[in-house]
Amino acid sequence: MHTREEKLVAFGRLLDVLERLRKECPWDKKQTNESLRPNTIEETFELCDALMRDDNKNICKELGDVLMHVCFYALIGQEKQQFDVADVCNMQADKLIFRHPHIYGDVKADTSEQVLQNWEQIKLREKDGNKSVLSGVPQTLPSLIKAYRIQDKARNVGFDWEDRGDVWDKVREELAELETELRKEDKQKSTEELGDFLFSVINAARLYHLNPDNALEHTNQKFIRRFNYIEEHSIKQGKPLTEMSLEEMDQLWNEAKDHEGSIKPTDAE
Repeated sequence: MHTREEKLVAFGRLLDVLERLRKECPWDKKQTNESLRPNTIEETFELCDALMRDDNKNICKELGDVLMHVCFYALIGQEKQQFDVADVCNMQADKLIFRHPHIYGDVKADTSEQVLQNWEQIKLREKDGNKSVLSGVPQTLPSLIKAYRIQDKARNVGFDWEDRGDVWDKVREELAELETELRKEDKQKSTEELGDFLFSVINAARLYHLNPDNALEHTNQKFIRRFNYIEEHSIKQGKPLTEMSLEEMDQLWNEAKDHEGSIKPTDAE
């Protein structure tokens, strides 16, 4: 690992490279906050993908791409004489110090739950009461993550289930209401009830300290692996998927499940 001085030199080198590219590269010259935004979103998702795969080589690479975007936005701010990368770093450090009074002050917080509760209360004080509890949830967040963050922020000000086991009554209630509307074939109301049902399931996941977004992505990847197995074996059999019966595909699906169960951890690495 590098020393602190080496890290600072490396960060300075990145800033130097970006400043030169901004002056000399035709593509970099014309970039704006607006034009960079789609690329930033893509790079963030690529980092998330590497994190899900626990791919350290690509995590390092994608972190570099995200860091480059952070520095690029700071460089644009510097050109407009609005802020620079030092302002970005100092503002973040100041915020972290202010929001961690149990480290930099005399507030007591022995558990992560207490830290989170203090964090939300401090954020509300920062807003001087001018914004609502939920105003800090970005509107552009994917709906599943947004639901989790909404519920978590409400929890941090005391709006939550007293007994987490009670949430299952709500889940069952929402499922029953969804089934009722589906039987009526009312698409609009069915859509509303589906949303309520999904929201309640996400709430249950939160209460049991499970990350629903990670859980769903693991299931997505599991489905892809098993469906790819079906597709690969259909090719070996010389029979297109479109000509396979559901029973034949189910058999291959079960084979894929058995195959996954037989792989030892050392084999998968």
